[in-house]
Amino acid sequence: MSDPTPADIQAFIEAGLACEHVDVEGDGRHFFATIVSTEFEGTSRVARQRRVFQALGDRMREQIHALSMKTLTPAEWAASPQPASTHHH
Repeated sequence: MSDPTPADIQAFIEAGLACEHVDVEGDGRHFFATIVSTEFEGTSRVARQRRVFQALGDRMREQIHALSMKTLTPAEWAASPQPASTHHH
């Protein structure tokens, strides 16, 4: 089984979670995702991350070695300053 690409991770998240915006970057083993979903409204950061892991299911254990994420509601996303360039390691 080959390592997933950032596009794969994005598709997995979008398939399991109603998202307004998803952006995933990574190198096949370590990923950073920004996820905006109305499902996050009224929930804690831990509950949001649990919801993303639930969307990823078994892939989280089998294929994805490290996933960092920023989880936002649409209102939080609109209020946050958007970087001019993408996130770099």
